[in-house]
Amino acid sequence: MDLGLKGKRALVCASSKGLGLGCARALAEAGVDLVMNARGAEALEASAAAIRKEFGVDVVAVAADVTSEEGRAKVLEAARGVDILVNNAGGPPPGLWTDWERDDFIAALDANMLTPIALIKALVPTMMERGWGRVVNITSQAVKAPIPVLGLSNSARAGLTGYVAGTARQIAGSGVTINNLLPGIHATDRAVSLDTGVSKAQGISMEEARAAREATIPAGRYGTIEEFGATCAFLCSQHAGFIVGQNILLDGGGVNSTL
Repeated sequence: MDLGLKGKRALVCASSKGLGLGCARALAEAGVDLVMNARGAEALEASAAAIRKEFGVDVVAVAADVTSEEGRAKVLEAARGVDILVNNAGGPPPGLWTDWERDDFIAALDANMLTPIALIKALVPTMMERGWGRVVNITSQAVKAPIPVLGLSNSARAGLTGYVAGTARQIAGSGVTINNLLPGIHATDRAVSLDTGVSKAQGISMEEARAAREATIPAGRYGTIEEFGATCAFLCSQHAGFIVGQNILLDGGGVNSTL
């Protein structure tokens, strides 16, 4: 399928590895030039170099903390005029509701709500002027089914979801769409971190921890960054212009709901 994206430019945040890298690779395969951002310069440069070599697209790598004003300014300077924005940031640490104080919530909001909103406000107006644009926010299945130990993530990502619900419908007539991808567990560093915590807490092996988690997923496995990236690329494509303000689960059936 021709996604109609050849020659477009995209900013993909947190794209040195994991789900962000899956999105960057899928867009590059469709012919999209990239601005890739992550905090770690070494991993980012390695991923950018691999994409340049494999897909032959232009890739600008910007190592910066996009949640800070200085880092965001650096990223936006490189991403000026992009057609596609993929918002992504690692989730805040797990814990119990008694663990979190105001500063913990502010940090979570900065990373998982306020930074995506700032990037949308900075980049979408130009997309609207040109009459075409795509924004995809990587949030979490916790938006649909809150996870008790991820209360910080539940809160911040739900806030972003509410913002998108209203904003997406205000700008859809200009040819710009905003949608959210809600991942369940995927084979990424985040999964390793969560399984490590279970392994240590329960005194079981990593293999046993992963098997126990996989048993809770109807698909019986973790997702891959390749299939996640392909879904992101489709939402950015010429075929997805009538998909507006949606929250699309990629969780192997983990969230049990009718609607």
